[in-house]
Amino acid sequence: MRVLKFLLKFFAGCFLCGLIISIVGYAYYSKDLPDVTTLKDVQLQTPLQVLSKDGELIAIFGERRRTPLKYNQMPQIVVNAVIATEDSRFHEHFGIDLIGIIRAMYIGVKQKGFSQGGSTITQQVAKNFFLTPEKSISRKVREMILAIRMEKELSKNEIMELYLNMINFGSRAYGIASASYTFFGKTPDQLTIDEAALLAGLPNAPSAFNPISHPNRALTRRNWVLSRMLDQSYITQAQYKEAIQKPLNVSYHAPQIEFSAPYVAEMARQYMFEKFGENAYTDGYKVYTTITKQDQLAANQSVQKHIIDYDIRHGYRGAEKILWKNNETPWDNEQIHQILSKYMCYNSMCPAVVLKATDKEATAVLTDKSHIVISFEGMKWARPYISDNRQGDFPKKVSDTLKAGQLIWVKKPADIWELAQIPGVNAALVSLNSDDGAIKAIIGGYDFNLSKFNRATQALRQLGSNIKPFIYTATLEKGLTMATLLNDAPIVRTAGSETWRPKNSPPTYEGPLRLRIGLGMSKNVMMVRALRAIGIDYAATYLERFGFPKENISHNESLALGSASFTPLQVARAYSVIANGGYLITPYLIERIENSNDNSIIYQHQPLIACHDCIDDPIATDSTPISLGNVEDIANESDNEEPEQGNLKSDDDLILPKINNTSDKNTATKYAPHTISSDIAFIMKDGLRTTVFGGPGWQGTAWRAKALGRKDVGGKTGTTNASKDVWFSGYGGNIVTTVWMGFDDHRRELGRTFRAEGGANTANPVWVDYMKIALKDVPVKEDIKPENVITVTIDQKTGLLPQSGADTMSEYFIKGTEPTHYATKEVGTEVTDSDGNTSELF
Repeated sequence: MRVLKFLLKFFAGCFLCGLIISIVGYAYYSKDLPDVTTLKDVQLQTPLQVLSKDGELIAIFGERRRTPLKYNQMPQIVVNAVIATEDSRFHEHFGIDLIGIIRAMYIGVKQKGFSQGGSTITQQVAKNFFLTPEKSISRKVREMILAIRMEKELSKNEIMELYLNMINFGSRAYGIASASYTFFGKTPDQLTIDEAALLAGLPNAPSAFNPISHPNRALTRRNWVLSRMLDQSYITQAQYKEAIQKPLNVSYHAPQIEFSAPYVAEMARQYMFEKFGENAYTDGYKVYTTITKQDQLAANQSVQKHIIDYDIRHGYRGAEKILWKNNETPWDNEQIHQILSKYMCYNSMCPAVVLKATDKEATAVLTDKSHIVISFEGMKWARPYISDNRQGDFPKKVSDTLKAGQLIWVKKPADIWELAQIPGVNAALVSLNSDDGAIKAIIGGYDFNLSKFNRATQALRQLGSNIKPFIYTATLEKGLTMATLLNDAPIVRTAGSETWRPKNSPPTYEGPLRLRIGLGMSKNVMMVRALRAIGIDYAATYLERFGFPKENISHNESLALGSASFTPLQVARAYSVIANGGYLITPYLIERIENSNDNSIIYQHQPLIACHDCIDDPIATDSTPISLGNVEDIANESDNEEPEQGNLKSDDDLILPKINNTSDKNTATKYAPHTISSDIAFIMKDGLRTTVFGGPGWQGTAWRAKALGRKDVGGKTGTTNASKDVWFSGYGGNIVTTVWMGFDDHRRELGRTFRAEGGANTANPVWVDYMKIALKDVPVKEDIKPENVITVTIDQKTGLLPQSGADTMSEYFIKGTEPTHYATKEVGTEVTDSDGNTSELF
């Protein structure tokens, strides 16, 4: 009896001590624990997504790939597989599984370490959200306390939803949706029993059981999960037998990018990182850009095609590398494979090593160790490159160019393999809606993987004749008209020992011509005389109306020939002012930013739009009419003739939202500043059509744009000295597009082949091919003539009122600037005598 009393007292004391220890321990370990109710509104780490205007995925940034689902979106077979694998008593326990704890303690004592956690699904959620992964008693106690609290605040379904959304499945896949796609290319509701079992077995050891890296381990683990599902009656014996016989059938599926726009994606990524830091990659932001798939792909294809065409025209620069020569021992297969694995493919061009070359064909091996054959047809273009202006003779046989041991580039655009080479030249394209500035397409270079430098927003290049419409617009402001005569004759300017002779291209001169012809035929000397007429400082200041940074504008006569340097984005914006009636729109790339966790919109862009129905006055400047008496005189130049290179502005952040815009709740329509009168913009826009369609007896420099088959297109070519930069900028409908091509090395010139490279034949075709797609569904735009613009019939030669109906044409004038004098009627100087003989009177 005394022993019994002793035992009762002993156990009571133990119980009391245990209770006290538990209370003290609970209080001690609870004091710093987080509030589990935050899990009701938890934001899972979700990657940054960049999308097109239409919601098509362009890029994903972030280590963890995750697509959160609601519980009712998760198939029951997946839930059952997870319960069978991780926590068979999930629906019975209150957050901790006492049987599992006892088992874990037993194994821990036996192994002298806690290798078995005995954690329930609830505990795993608690650990992943609130605790560190360390294995210790203190962390385990905190985990248990949190699990108990979670079971009081959350339903079983909510806990399972958290688990299946947050758990790591390996291969950067977090959550069941991401894992389903990563390993099977499916959504969770499409998973079969064997696939669900495979995924359910991964969280325990994502790397060790990875089905791609360790298929045998993964298969064993999957079959174990299936047996657990059978034991717990989640599947039948027949289902088990069928599922266990199936192969893994897994492969890695990268996120499904709808189309590639890496320069766009990088601009969006940089902006989001600057605004949100590292959280940009984890907080589930969706950035909707303004670009569309159709336009972006058209831009990409056109730029790449014409870069390759240029590169082929200028000849083959030789093998990428010589691995061995004819008199040397050939490399073995392993050596070849190692060198090829160091190279990647660019725009369907891949590295290869020539193994054998004969007169008719060459055999080469690719990175995947497959062998290909390059016939003469696939390399007959490869005449040697000598310089930018010289090429050698075309090859007569394959062995003239290809030799065993050469590391080369190849591509297969159709049925045969072709010799290729990575282009040295580069290009950029910017296309935008001229009415509101929305970027429709933007290309920053040939290949983002070769160079991440964004030439569309960062490359400052001289404009050449692409600047002429803006200076001619300034002359219209000063009272000149499209019928004003300027002399197309050589100019020689001598200053000390230096002589400046601006020349036309081609160097032909036709005497006095109307300003419209000078623009359409891109007469350089007429542009210099126009600049002299209005003054350099006036012209330079006027250029700011088009959004050009004043820091970039040169103050000398070479400004007339495009010596100032701007980015393609700045140029496209400037041409939009002419195309939209005189409004300085602000280009933008980001339409809106959403948080995918709650679908809230945290930023919505409100563009400044061109107001075609507004009646307002543009920015006032000195528009006092000028005389043409000084066009042969050297213009006064300011002391600071050329801008400092270090001060030039690229405005590469122009198209991205300003930080404080996100707090602007005013949704009222906002209008862009009216910087050019609608009358002048209308006339200059019509003048740019002349460069496409020409006039009686002459052809405009942009005649290739007639291939679009539309009357609402216009634009201007541009070529700098030695063809170092070539441009084409123009409009069609409400779309303005600028194309630039050149070398990143400013010393290189685009040169010539059978003809000199220039804006008309090098940049204009890029523009045309892109606009064929971009304008496909855009209706032809009919510009309404402003009330203050009148149409007057003029004499084609003099621009004055005609004496008769012969050799006349219609021209636009702003009221008050139309001609009032008649052209002098030419009188013949020949006389005929009575015998019918003619002779000169003088």
